Amino acid sequence: MPKSILIVDDEADVRAVIQLGLEMATDWQILSASSGAEALVTAADRCPDAILLDLMMPDMDGRATLQQLKANPTTEGIPVILVTAKAQAFQQANEPDLAVAAVLAKPFRPLKLAAEISGILGW
Repeated sequence: MPKSILIVDDEADVRAVIQLGLEMATDWQILSASSGAEALVTAADRCPDAILLDLMMPDMDGRATLQQLKANPTTEGIPVILVTAKAQAFQQANEPDLAVAAVLAKPFRPLKLAAEISGILGW
């Protein structure tokens, strides 16, 4: 059974680049959401194996989305990898209660993303 991964980013072009990079390198099922609210619904409905979550989004940002994912018994165990242009600042200010598998910096190399995710999650 192939792994499934939920890409959460408010920018359609970023979601498309990530999806293309992952599809070229893996047989994973790619799910996507354009907002934190959509991500919460998709994650609860589809229970992906992992979530790639953008930190900087309008309305509900990645931090708020992550807190709600971790507060829901259905989604609390799904590993979350944060993707942000401000990785260094985030890592310095990261609260320990926001349990994330990793923080990846933008811009990233789409063709190396699948290997990075696999390495982080031990797939």
